[in-house]
Amino acid sequence: MTKKILSLDNYVAEMFVGEHDSNLRVLEQLLDVDISLRGNQLTLQSSGEEVERVSALMEELLVLVEEGRPLDEETIRLAASLNAQGSGGERVGSIVGDVILEHRGCRIAPKTVNQKTYVDAIRSHTITFGIGPAGTGKTYLAMAMATAALLSGEVARIILTRPTVEAGESLGFLPGDLMEKVDPYLRPLFDALYDMIDTNQLSEHMAKGSIEVAPLAFMRGRTLNDSFVILDEAQNTTPDQMKMFLTRLGFGAKMVVTGDVTQIDLPSGRRSGLIVVRDILDGIPDIGFVAFDSMDVVRHKLVQDIVSAYKAYTEAQRTEREGSSSEAGSQDRRRA
Repeated sequence: MTKKILSLDNYVAEMFVGEHDSNLRVLEQLLDVDISLRGNQLTLQSSGEEVERVSALMEELLVLVEEGRPLDEETIRLAASLNAQGSGGERVGSIVGDVILEHRGCRIAPKTVNQKTYVDAIRSHTITFGIGPAGTGKTYLAMAMATAALLSGEVARIILTRPTVEAGESLGFLPGDLMEKVDPYLRPLFDALYDMIDTNQLSEHMAKGSIEVAPLAFMRGRTLNDSFVILDEAQNTTPDQMKMFLTRLGFGAKMVVTGDVTQIDLPSGRRSGLIVVRDILDGIPDIGFVAFDSMDVVRHKLVQDIVSAYKAYTEAQRTEREGSSSEAGSQDRRRA
């Protein structure tokens, strides 16, 4: 058993351990090491090699605290994951320190390696596809990037759109005019906007058309210049709708397409445009594809487990169907 002691500034020590030593408990769960804090002395005990690795991790987390960055369970898990992978890759400071937007004292920044890859892809590509399960920050980060681009003058307007796929209730029977009918479909986009822009500013932007939220059908026939355009819930587009949307791209514009191919609400028998688009566009310069998985879910930890369980179930069902199909084919050949 090897012991190592780190001396901390009193304020840093308080911020580092968290309320009721919650951060230390998370670290002990993730790492094969005993951690204790007495006064401003942080003690690590484990095998020699493990203590050195954990000590390097602690030093990295302490730098974040000293820089005034919040230390929460998500950041600790990210740092531990990167530390386990060894040196040479992304470091936690470069990920959580990549602040896209600050509003009302809240910093919006990547929280996982894939989120950082996604943000960098949006910066470096004209069209970016973010594909993965719910809760991975695909839409939220894209909207933060769009808001930052608008506020800095990089683009003249933001256009947010989604397909209005009916789920058991016809639009014709919903009350109100067309925009009131589609409001439930677009409400998640408005909710995210309110997190990023003050209400009065948002109203002003929408009144003068610099922020537009509209159903996908409204995109037909338009050319979107000098705009940051986000297509959300793209798994519910048909291939023709996806083509229509992508060909709206104008000069000085940037597009982000997000969706989850495991949550397709299209009528049975209709193919999703998000599924086929990668086969069509993969390899074209200036178009990026970023895939998210359950480890990128930044909601409740249980959501990660739910996403992983559904993924395993779907894969098992597909394997079973393929096995049954193969067995049926063998029987048909034997009879022939």
